[in-house]
Amino acid sequence: MTTLEVKDLHVEVANPDANGEPIHILKGVDLTISSGETHAIMGPNGSGKSTLSYAIAGHPKYTVTQGTITLDGEDVLEMSVDERARAGLFLAMQYPVEVPGVSMSNFLRTAATAVRGEAPKLRHWVKEAKQAMSELEIDPSFGERNVNEGFSGGEKKRHEILQLGLLKPKIAILDETDSGLDVDALRIVSEGVNRYKERENGGVLLITHYTRILRYIKPDFVHVFINGRIVEQGGSELADELDANGYDRFTAASTASAGA
Repeated sequence: MTTLEVKDLHVEVANPDANGEPIHILKGVDLTISSGETHAIMGPNGSGKSTLSYAIAGHPKYTVTQGTITLDGEDVLEMSVDERARAGLFLAMQYPVEVPGVSMSNFLRTAATAVRGEAPKLRHWVKEAKQAMSELEIDPSFGERNVNEGFSGGEKKRHEILQLGLLKPKIAILDETDSGLDVDALRIVSEGVNRYKERENGGVLLITHYTRILRYIKPDFVHVFINGRIVEQGGSELADELDANGYDRFTAASTASAGA
């Protein structure tokens, strides 16, 4: 059993105005994710959802000013970005970056070597990668293309889930994996996430604006994120309420609380 625990997390980012105070984005986030659980975080634009994912992954732009993040009791904030990945944390980014000059096949095998501690035997690796690509309906020729270079939005997201399936992390953080996907790509990507959870008993933190992906990936817990904190928690019925009524009830309550 693996547990990722976030307690009273406060995060700020530098203000683009050189004379400005840092911008406080997260304002006391508490969240616990265990093996086999799927947590959906939903909230409007600018509420801090992506900041939470980047803070857990160790993005240098974001500064943790208060609180803790632990993975099985180990202090994640003391780990470098690559140490967090080797410890079992995985982030699928909202906007995957291009890596010119590095083929997908080389990138994936290098990443697997770093996470597993030794290079996978080539014969076994070729079979493993080919099966994973087939499950995601990725053309084998993509293995020789540079990472994400010239990829469509859907192709980039499939590549992220391909990494998820091959690297087998303990906890997967998926930052708006559904953005920019057509109906077919959404189904394929969702099936990939569900396979990972079933095969690895992994914990999933799914960050999204919309409920459409939750028709394919069933959350055990839904958290409403407003103004840098979780303001409501529940089961899948909470996602249905958000789909029907939006965030107005929660934003109004958060504004009233802040003004009190």
